[in-house]
Amino acid sequence: MNVQPARRPRVLFICADPVGERMAGLGIRYSELAAVLATHAEVTVAHGGQSAEPLPSGASTLPYAPHDPSALRAPIAAADVVVAHPQWPLVTRWLRRSSARVIFDLYDPETLETLELLAGERPLVRRLMNSATLDRLHDALRTGHHFMCASEKQRDLWLGALLALRGIDPLTYDADPSLRSIIDAVPFGVPAEPPPASAAGPGPRERFPQLGGDEEIMLWNGGLWRWLDPETAIRAVAGLQRRRPSVRLVFMGGSDQPAAVEATKRARALARDLGVLDHSVLFNPGWVPYAERAGWLAQASCALATHPDHLETRFAFRTRLLDCFWAGVPVVCTQGDDLADRVEREGLGATAPPGDDEAVAAGIERVLDGDRGAFAGPLASAAADHVWPRVAAPLVRWTTERGHAVPRLGPGAPTAGHRARTTAYLLGGRHLLARRGRV
Repeated sequence: MNVQPARRPRVLFICADPVGERMAGLGIRYSELAAVLATHAEVTVAHGGQSAEPLPSGASTLPYAPHDPSALRAPIAAADVVVAHPQWPLVTRWLRRSSARVIFDLYDPETLETLELLAGERPLVRRLMNSATLDRLHDALRTGHHFMCASEKQRDLWLGALLALRGIDPLTYDADPSLRSIIDAVPFGVPAEPPPASAAGPGPRERFPQLGGDEEIMLWNGGLWRWLDPETAIRAVAGLQRRRPSVRLVFMGGSDQPAAVEATKRARALARDLGVLDHSVLFNPGWVPYAERAGWLAQASCALATHPDHLETRFAFRTRLLDCFWAGVPVVCTQGDDLADRVEREGLGATAPPGDDEAVAAGIERVLDGDRGAFAGPLASAAADHVWPRVAAPLVRWTTERGHAVPRLGPGAPTAGHRARTTAYLLGGRHLLARRGRV
């Protein structure tokens, strides 16, 4: 008797960010997770960009508009598994009505980012957008079968949210007292292979004629956003430059997103006021393609990342620091988040209190004056802990396991305000947001 091989599951990723050559954190995360799952499943990545080209892993791509998501309806209906960040109401409705196993990704604490992102906005706008972000989170917690996050600290946060929404009841607890079958850590990752010894592609020395061959480059290898603190980094390098003229701070990524444009404008103004703009502090106006990041990291003496002391910091996972581990670049960063704790604990660089530019400058000097080889082993070990196939293990398990998913938790009922905002969005609010470019 001929036995037909089991059909590979159909997996759909939904990503509001573009996926392709130029990607931010969410696009990188989903393209890499798609590559891991492509060995187990038929994978499609729906994304908020324009490209319909297949990914190098063989996963197909599907462009869509977050507030005009009609292109998603048929793929959701056909999917066995859907992986998505918390969605706007129309897509959430389709997910709830589908037969797919739904896995929500909570690695980005968007509800806390929004508090910072909209600081200074009109109070009504700020309250509405904050409420809409919370609505999407609560809808996700009511709709998903599984949830993944970036760290154990984040897992505690989302377990608390489930508990507050009455999502942890005796039956759920008795089935799995650890709740790992429902929510588990799937951190950001790095490639399994280290960067080539001579990293291909241009770097800061090719981009900036001000850089010859003797400068010590402090690389800010992520974007500039309102919830970060580039000002402390600039002050630290400006102060250090007086006694160590070779230091240079290079901001690697520029973005046209409003939150990034405003943060960049403030940072440039400070550098200008301190007399270091375009000399000791350099801003790359474009976004470095993901495939070219190794060339920038290879030229860095150390990486620099600073942020304020607020809730977003406490629960954030500074994903671009992992690329520094992968490339063997020691890190100087602000204390307060999971990766900063690891930098301090395992000797991956140096840490400093939030807002303390003198402590940041001292940390930079300790790293630059130290033995670069002493950092190599700990950095390589940290990178090995975060290779994509390893960190994706819970997602692979949920995708490939047979039988039904755990029941949807469905904790509680939406509030009257939540229902009213959902109705307003479905009746026309989504078209307004689409026109204004709000994701």
